[in-house]
Amino acid sequence: MRNLGGFLRHATAVVLTGAVFATVSPARAQVKVGDFITPDNAIKVQDLVSPGEYLRIQHGMSLKIAPSERIDWPPPYKEATEKYSAQVRLSPDGRSLVGYVSGEPFPILDANDPHAADKIMWNVAFRPISSDDYDLRWFDCPSTYWGLNKSYREINDYEVGHYAGYNEVGRTEVDPVPIDPDYKSTGRYFLSLLYPVLAPESDRGAGFIRYRYAKPERDDDIWSYTPGARRVRRINYAIMDSATGPQAYDPNHYEGFSGKNEFYDFKFLGEKNMLSAINVGHSPDVQCPTDGGASHCPDPWEIRHNFLVEARPRNGHFNSLYDHEILYVDSEADFVMTGDTYDRSGQLFNDYVSWTYYADRSEPDARIAIYPFKRLFQVGSSTINVQSGFATVCYHPSSHAPSRDSWFINMGAVDRSWFTTQALTAAAQGGHALSGD
Repeated sequence: MRNLGGFLRHATAVVLTGAVFATVSPARAQVKVGDFITPDNAIKVQDLVSPGEYLRIQHGMSLKIAPSERIDWPPPYKEATEKYSAQVRLSPDGRSLVGYVSGEPFPILDANDPHAADKIMWNVAFRPISSDDYDLRWFDCPSTYWGLNKSYREINDYEVGHYAGYNEVGRTEVDPVPIDPDYKSTGRYFLSLLYPVLAPESDRGAGFIRYRYAKPERDDDIWSYTPGARRVRRINYAIMDSATGPQAYDPNHYEGFSGKNEFYDFKFLGEKNMLSAINVGHSPDVQCPTDGGASHCPDPWEIRHNFLVEARPRNGHFNSLYDHEILYVDSEADFVMTGDTYDRSGQLFNDYVSWTYYADRSEPDARIAIYPFKRLFQVGSSTINVQSGFATVCYHPSSHAPSRDSWFINMGAVDRSWFTTQALTAAAQGGHALSGD
């Protein structure tokens, strides 16, 4: 059972027991702080990374083993968890959330609970990294092919003005707290957007907006703007679960996993101490010089406590490219640090990895978005199709962004009016980012 210890020692008191945990100790002894992991000694970390991450290392990604550290929740999120979590439960079928207001829905987890995986994934849905709103400004995602000591050759580079979200439920820092009154009429958990694409010119102005609803059977409302057609169109959920265009990412896997929980069957596979790049110590993140630029490296990786969850699309909800995926969820951050997706024949298909930065600002040179406490920022991510070698690596933000203030989290910098088809169209036709830059 996971116990918060009076909500002061969240997640570090995890003592779930399972077969996966029993296999960790011998492998962990193979690495020590200060080790530098390359393809030559990758075997030392094979049991400490996912299968997809291990392939990355074999193809040139390097890591520096760093001391493990504690990742604390933002104090307002911790207080909300203490205040509201006791009233939260799952629906009788274990699929949907009942009684949620704010904070972490399920701070106490039991490995023997048949719905442990569902609870973990609801914690991911309302994770502490951003509870009210967020806006990542000026990021880019170049694509390449991975390979050991392969020269970097950029195939394309997508540059985007905004990746933003607004929560109507679960708010902790910016009024209205804890629930936006708009939720009573809309029933929306949150709104998200990615627009406008600034480059390449052929896709300039493209983007999408998305509404996620609390009603378990209700599909997301999703609209996209297509530059060629010069119009907004509705798209279905299944499209968000497959990479569109030349990039390797699909929107259901932004930040590791962004799917609608009720559309998946989750299975708890156990817990395991694994390596993650939870605090790279700098931003913007760096391009890996030894794997064709397909990852971020060399960065510090540290031993973290992970929950392993299998996710399978539920029959009848949507037709996915994937048979299933294995998500590696950091137990303190409630964040998917890596995820391996498998095709319909059961073969590894895509590997997703996240790199994060734990500090009081998203970049050392930030001058506006500064916080009175440390919080987690996602500063890099990468998805590799391990069958083709095609990779898309993202920089959050771009090294050539016009400002060193990049992530605006829970600062009231996001307006609900951004999440409309009118705003999506206006940004596309203007070819510029939203107001507030």
